[in-house]
Amino acid sequence: MRRIIHTASAPAAIGTYSQAVQVNKTVYLSGQIGLDPATMQMAEGIEAQIRQVFENVKAVVTAAGGTFADFAKVNIFLTDLSHFQLVNQIMGEYFTEPYPARAAVGVASLPRGALVEVDGVLELA
Repeated sequence: MRRIIHTASAPAAIGTYSQAVQVNKTVYLSGQIGLDPATMQMAEGIEAQIRQVFENVKAVVTAAGGTFADFAKVNIFLTDLSHFQLVNQIMGEYFTEPYPARAAVGVASLPRGALVEVDGVLELA
């Protein structure tokens, strides 16, 4: 079974991709950046972008029928790794133990000048 996940509660795709794709019970989330889904404008500043990213991820996860507890793997991309602790703190507001596997990677740039991007893989019950 393959199903395309889409919700108006997260930013529309800005390229040739889907917000998420479900294959059987596994959901592959495309990267989310700090765009406000209503205005498609980037949130101002790193903290606002991190919070908007996790709200966007939450919207797609919910549309897929999942929760943050269903995450098996999360990937975080930062243009400045000095923001890692802030990401960790805010991520703790969305996830509870047992935590998913995670990677945090420093990158040179992200789409639309974003400071942070998050993608991941869910395994639905």
